Amino acid sequence: MSVDLYWLPLGAGGHSVRWNGRVYEAVVAWRAHRQARDIYHAALEVRVADDRYVIEVGPAWASAAPPESVVCDGPVGARPLGRSRLFRYEVRCWRDGVIADIAEAVASPVRVSEDVWRARRVLDLAPSVPAYTWGRDGARAGDMWNSNSVVSWLLARSGHDVDAIVPPPDGTAPGWDAGLVEACVRT
Repeated sequence: MSVDLYWLPLGAGGHSVRWNGRVYEAVVAWRAHRQARDIYHAALEVRVADDRYVIEVGPAWASAAPPESVVCDGPVGARPLGRSRLFRYEVRCWRDGVIADIAEAVASPVRVSEDVWRARRVLDLAPSVPAYTWGRDGARAGDMWNSNSVVSWLLARSGHDVDAIVPPPDGTAPGWDAGLVEACVRT
């Protein structure tokens, strides 16, 4: 029984997302009067008994995951855009799934726990993840909602020590705090 977290460089395997992320981080760093950092996207691998699950968030239009692995979805950018599949994200809880670009993961995996109850709780909570608009502050946390929010929400709600989890050195995980704030609000 285990819960492992993987830190994937934003835009691994693609150029557009990586470039946009660098621009975003440059602006955030400039406003905060600090150096720009590497941006990371979090994904989970959960093992319970002989079963292995991947929990990951990605675009609705770009997935090899079976439809039954999609536990919730939401709009990207603005709620009205979400009418189009091009502007929707999916939260996938995929048995025997694959974390895209896992070969590029940094300082990973991070063993979050080996507690069977917490591992089962992560899987049980996956369909309950809030489906806020990606890139917006729907949780009113001062942070955008994204894949990191989903992972931090799941870990916090399942009783994991989220204070012990940090991105790789010189890295940042935008959205992480939004998930933590929402987890406390909905406790």
